[in-house]
Parts: sequence; C-alpha cells; structure tokens
Amino acid sequence: MLRNDDVRFISSSIKIPLPLKRPNSPLENARSHIANATNSIVQLIHSFTSHSTELTRAFLRKPSLLCSATLSLTDERRGASPILCSASLSLTEEAQQKARQNEERVLISEVLVRNKDGEELERKDLEAEAVQALKACRPNSALTVREVQEDVHRIINSGYFCSCMPVAVDTRDGIRLVFQVEPNQEFQGLVCEGANVLPAKFLEDSFRDGYGKVINLRRLDEAISSINGWYMERGLFAMVSAVEILSGGILRLQVSEAEVNNISIRFLDRKTGETTIGKTKPETILRQITTKKGQVYSMLQGKRDVETVLTMGIMEDVSIIPQPADTGKVDLVMNVVERPSGGFSAGGGISSGITGGPLKGLIGSFAYSHRNVFGRNQKLNISLERGQVDSIFRINYTDPWIQGDDKRTSRTIMIQNSRTPGTIVHGNLDGNGSLTIGRITGGMEFSRPIRPKWSGTVGLIFQHAGVRDDKGVPIIKDCYSCPLTASGNTHDDMLLAKLETVYTGSGDHGSSMFVLNVEQGLPLLSEWLSFTRVNARARKGVEIGPARLHLSLSGGHVVGKFSPYEAFAIGGTNSVRGYEEGGVGSGRSYVVGSGEISFPMLGPVEGVIFSDYGTDLGSGQNCPGVNLSYVMKFGDPAGARRKPGSGHGYGFGIRVDSPLGPLRLEYAFNDKKDKRFHFGVGHRN
Repeated sequence: MLRNDDVRFISSSIKIPLPLKRPNSPLENARSHIANATNSIVQLIHSFTSHSTELTRAFLRKPSLLCSATLSLTDERRGASPILCSASLSLTEEAQQKARQNEERVLISEVLVRNKDGEELERKDLEAEAVQALKACRPNSALTVREVQEDVHRIINSGYFCSCMPVAVDTRDGIRLVFQVEPNQEFQGLVCEGANVLPAKFLEDSFRDGYGKVINLRRLDEAISSINGWYMERGLFAMVSAVEILSGGILRLQVSEAEVNNISIRFLDRKTGETTIGKTKPETILRQITTKKGQVYSMLQGKRDVETVLTMGIMEDVSIIPQPADTGKVDLVMNVVERPSGGFSAGGGISSGITGGPLKGLIGSFAYSHRNVFGRNQKLNISLERGQVDSIFRINYTDPWIQGDDKRTSRTIMIQNSRTPGTIVHGNLDGNGSLTIGRITGGMEFSRPIRPKWSGTVGLIFQHAGVRDDKGVPIIKDCYSCPLTASGNTHDDMLLAKLETVYTGSGDHGSSMFVLNVEQGLPLLSEWLSFTRVNARARKGVEIGPARLHLSLSGGHVVGKFSPYEAFAIGGTNSVRGYEEGGVGSGRSYVVGSGEISFPMLGPVEGVIFSDYGTDLGSGQNCPGVNLSYVMKFGDPAGARRKPGSGHGYGFGIRVDSPLGPLRLEYAFNDKKDKRFHFGVGHRN
C-alpha cells in the first residue's frame, strides 16, 4: 500500500480534567444513540382493513455525529407524510399499550437495503454487509417492532454505516420493509492532536490498513483501544478523548495526556498518620525520583520512584497520590513516613578466621548508626567488634549522592583499626597460631552507576600494617625464619589506588554477577610498597524445576612487592569447604570454583548440596615471606605448613532466611578424608 501523504500528526496543549475516564468509543456512541432513540418512541397505531393499511413509527431524537435511526411506516399510495398520534392516557396505561404494541406482529413480504434516498447502493459489498447483519427481518416473516429495532442495532453494529432508517411501505404484494442506510466515508487521512509522547509510527501502523477503505467503526474502536493500550502498558495517564470524522474522509483524534504540574512532599506521623514536620530535606527526596515536572505522568515510573525512595533506608512507608490540577494537568503528592534516624545496636557472631575451635571464634559487637545526617540521607556508622583473638573498630561516613552532582556519585570516608589472626596465611603450627596481624586503614572511595546494572568505584586507601606475637610484641619473622613483612621493618606502609567495576543482574543472590577489582600500590615514598593486584569473581544461577543450580568462579594474581599476609588465602567457609580458613594454600595466584544445588524444604528452610575446588596454581613457593634456604633444605614450605596447594571439598547443609540474611550451617568432607562444620551468615562471596 502506498504511503498516505494526507496523514498529519499535530501536538497541542489540549488537556482534559482529571480523574481521567475512558471515553465512549465510536461504536459505543452508536449504541447509545439507538438506545436513546428507542426511549423516545411514540404510539404505534395498527389499522388493517381489506383495502388500506397505515403504520407509522417515528424515532424523535437530536442529530448525532455518528449515527441516527428512524422508523416510519408510510402508505405508498397516500404519500410519505407520517401520521403523528397523541393520546391523553395515564403513565400506567401508556406503558401497558406500548408493551402490547411491541409484541404485535406485522407480516413483511419483502426486505430491502437501500441508500438514504431509497436507491440501490453503489457498493454491493456494503449492501451484503447490511443484509448479513439482519437476523430477524426476512421476507414473508411476521415481525414485531422490537425485532426491527434489534436488526437496526445489528446493521449499525456492523460498523460500516453511520445511520439506518427502517421504512415500512404498504404495497399490493404486502408490506415492504426497506432499511435506508448511509455508509461511512472512505478513510483518506488522519489528524492527531495532543499526542506528545505517542510515536508517530505507532499511529501510522494502527491506521495504515484502513486507508482508502470505508471507515469501519469496529476497526476504529480497535485502533483506539490499541492506542489506549499503548499508554496503559507504560502506565501513562493518557487516552483518546475525542474522535470525529470530518468531511473528505479525514479522521480526527484528540489525545489527552496528563502532564505533571507540581510534585510536593508531605511528611506523615508514623503513629497518627497526620501531617507533620519531617527531618529530611525535601530536595533530598525529590532528586531521587525520575518523574519530573512537564512529563506525562506514568504510574510505572511512579512505582519505581517509590521503590527508589524506600531504598534510601530512611523511610518506613512511601506512596504517591495523583491529584487533578488546572488545565487537565496532574499534581503529585508524595506521602512519606520517616524511620527513626539513629540508634545503638549490639550483637554477636562467629569469626570465620578463627581455626582453634568455635569458642575462640565468638565475637561481640556494639554499634551506633545514623541514617540521615543533616537531613541529607548521609550515613554515619561507628562499630566495634571484639573477640578473644580478633577485633575491628570502624568509622564509616557515606554520602550516597554528592550534592551538585548529576551522575549519582557517592562518597565514602572510612577509618579502621583491625586485628585479625595470622593463621589464615601463616598456618597454625609451631607457634604460628598466636600471630595476629594489625592494620590501621584510612581512605576515601567514590562510586557511581556507569550504565544499567553496571557500577564503578575508584578510591585511594592508605594502610599501615604489621605482625605481633601473643604478647603484642612486633615481630618480623615466624618460627620458620620466614619474613613477615615485605619491607623488613616491623610494619609495612602502602598507598593503594583502587578501581572496581560490578555487574549485577536482577539483584537477587541467584542472578548473574561479575566483579573485577584492581589495586595498585603507589610508591610515593621509597619504603612504601609497589605492587599490582587483580581479583575477579563471577556467579550464575540456573533454575532446575523447584531447585536452583549456583555456579561461581573466582581468581586473582599479584605482581610486585607485597606483604606475605596480603597473599590470597584458599580454603574455608567462603572458599573450599571441608578445609579450615587458608587450609588449602596461600600464594600470588589462585582459582576457586564452586557448584551448589539448593532446594526448598520447609518454609524458610532450604537444603543444599555443594562441591568446591581451589588451587594456588603452584604460586605458593613464589609468595613473599618464603625463606629460600628453607625451600632448598626442606622443599615446599606450604607442605611444611600442611597446606597442599590445591584441594576439593563436598558436603551438604541447610539455610534459613532471617532478618540478618541467610544463616548457613554446612557439613563438609575434603579430599584428605577430614570432616568439618561450617557456619556463616549471609551469602557466600
């Protein structure tokens, strides 16, 4: 079909008041006109004699844009003037007489379809459509007024005609029933006004098949429904509000799109629900939402905005209430209920780095947090975790969206003082079990979204670290005379430039995930360490009926001069299960793969079977801190520490959903026939 050059798409500022109400389609308008005409029927008089018959029926109504229906019976021999009757009857008598008249039958000898002038239709296909629509009106049939009305409805409902007038004529052969119809115009062009966001191609495709054909109200109704459906699928407050067939076969559509006029924040009291004064600055909330003034309001976009505001972590409840505004626009009121912004908390747990038994791994924690510093959604966390061996004191200050930045960049400032067991890297034999590694760390990181599902982080971190014995005395060598620091001093200093990129699928644990992390030591001072460390991990989840298969792979490599305790440790709860923490090996390089199948059991409880494998890729002997003379004399130092360098484990366990995250209890076997319980909180890294 050739392109229709008469189609024009016009955008205007015409709006309709809210709340929006779906307009009647052209076909529904036609039905409404017929129903109104039926209610205005006056008395029908039957008078049959051996020589004359007169039957008059008139539908009194106002002219309509799309259709009209009139019924009259005239005497062919006495002219076309209808006889109007009046009677002074009570309402009850009139209703009874009307009911009797509707049930009285008239014998029809012939049924014809003609144009409004009583002549044959030029297009026989339209005449066939009208005849096909007739159900009750057949030649040599006795009809009631109700049955004639129903066939008038059917002709109009076919969609091809804008009017239908049934006329009964008394002839020598009997009564001839003629349906005088007026076909719709041929579709020659389209004018669409007010469609600011509706794609022009979508409109063209919706009406292209009807070009050059008689306008069918049913197909027109379907096209209008498809346009309204396009808006509904996107949650847009918009619809086709008016339809008009102009002279020359031009179809005019008026589309009303409700633009956002104003967005305001209303704080509600969490107990009474009454309006109150909030602690959060309104601009802090408004910049989180993507709905802006002047846009066509989308309910789907509004739902995403509600979820975004909830993820700020400072709101207990959020809702958006659209309200009508002037000139058909819409005002949005966001009702928010704030959560308590700060408080103290305490708890306990088990450290995965302790290998000397579960009691030594017990830790307690105490923290203060403020979620909404200065009313700008900035976060302050001060925490202390203390165990028999390890401890961490941490201060974090995070601004999740730096003011004045349009890229949603966040800034985190952190200071940390930690003490962790050295057995993860150096083993638990011959006095090494009492080693602890102390780190004082401070730095700043900036993060921002790069593209959908991708984010990036850059940072600068300074670390001062060293090793101490069980008496807290700094030491530089272990019991194997292997150095514990890279610089030869009691501590190592390093300034790390960090670059990280993260891909997350749907955000669920079972979805795809990829993380790439690069750290570069900057030797701004001669004694500062210089090295490059690359670490990557990936995860994929696959549904298998009610069960789910989780596959994960991680690996890394270090080049340059770095501290021995910074080597990659392999084995443990988040690595190769069946081994203690760092029990497989430690080195410059590593690869760990894992496969799990989880399946539902009872309520929040899941069962899991798993298998892990890890290796240091033979890099254990190249790890810093190895005494070369020891290697020449005794061979593999990792072997002396009972670290095989590679190993696998397998087992089963259960997981329970909790407010703290999944609680994991697993029982694993390794390739050395050893057995071990593992307990963890949260998903595996």
